Amino acid sequence: MKPRHTVQQIIRQTAWAEYVNPFSHQVLTNLANCRTAALGYHHFQCDDPGCRHIHYRYHSCRNRHCPSCNWQKQDEWQEARMNELLPVKYFHVVFTLPHELNVLVMGNREALFKLLFGSASRCLLTLCHDPQWLGATPSITSVLHTWGQQLSFHPHVHCIVSGGGADNNNRWHNLKKSVRYGYLFPYKVMEPLYKGYFLERLNKLIGDGKIKVPESCNWKQLKDILYRKEWLVYAKQPMGSVSQVVEYLARYAHKVAISNYRILEITENSVSFRYKDYADHKRMKTMVLSLHEFVRRFEQHILPKGFVKMRHYGILGNYRRKQRVNAILAVMQLPPHPPGVKIPYQIRMLEKYGVDVTLCPKCKTGHLLLVAVVFPMNRGSPKNLKNANADETTKR
Repeated sequence: MKPRHTVQQIIRQTAWAEYVNPFSHQVLTNLANCRTAALGYHHFQCDDPGCRHIHYRYHSCRNRHCPSCNWQKQDEWQEARMNELLPVKYFHVVFTLPHELNVLVMGNREALFKLLFGSASRCLLTLCHDPQWLGATPSITSVLHTWGQQLSFHPHVHCIVSGGGADNNNRWHNLKKSVRYGYLFPYKVMEPLYKGYFLERLNKLIGDGKIKVPESCNWKQLKDILYRKEWLVYAKQPMGSVSQVVEYLARYAHKVAISNYRILEITENSVSFRYKDYADHKRMKTMVLSLHEFVRRFEQHILPKGFVKMRHYGILGNYRRKQRVNAILAVMQLPPHPPGVKIPYQIRMLEKYGVDVTLCPKCKTGHLLLVAVVFPMNRGSPKNLKNANADETTKR
């Protein structure tokens, strides 16, 4: 079902150009132009002689921050990950940065996001390599999120971790203590390790002048507060089947700050949207923001240009990960994963959503033939024109 309101409508309706950086300006412009004539279109005509209907499909922006453009990437990514998982238990662990660090993160996003990834993965790998817990190398996939339900700035990393690991001979070893504890590692073990890694490295980066510290921030006092504070490391119970793990991970990997379906109403000056209040037993509530405040909050979740928000570690941590996974399967006496097959857009839409995108929307019997592809003067054609469908709105 197509959403009633979209983030794109809010961006088009709000004057934001004066208070965003150049890269955010480019992203917001792409979102505002998504599925409009500004990005060009595919021109189709029905092949039925009695119809000959002319149909236009406007190009999508294909930006990773767009709430409307990630569904196909999510499906393809989900299919690719099926060839990288093993038939073992997986755990979900979340590493969060304390809000006191926001004053540093906002001015040093790329460096501190990298440090968040590095500290979380180092914590997990250190414990997994310890013979007391496992003594083997696990599979880890991490995804960065920067938002809370109210669009607040809340950087955290979601990690999907295998409940075991492989040794140098590709033999699989299951975690022994996770059965007793019911989760991957105890919080009291992970929290000080994660916090220690992060603050040790952060202190060095600041000492080397690689992190900008605002004049309003007293690093020595802040460091003392951060060492005394308990950091949030959330470990969930073991997850379900491998397919459920992949589906779950794909949703997290391709989420954006807010879904269009959460937006309830847009007026001349304000926007209202649904959010889940975790502090009040996860009750659904409504928040009303001015258009400017909504765009300000949305903009702070635009990642630095080229920043990789999904990272793999352990047995998935290099370009030969598929070969490593198949080698482990061979030792388990299981067949290797079959090679991935890319499903064309038209077939995917028909099989998964029951929508025939080639069918004429007017006569419902003829089929659409491509007449021309029109691109704006300031934008080149897609890298893969055959698979770059001009518009995914048919699904919605």
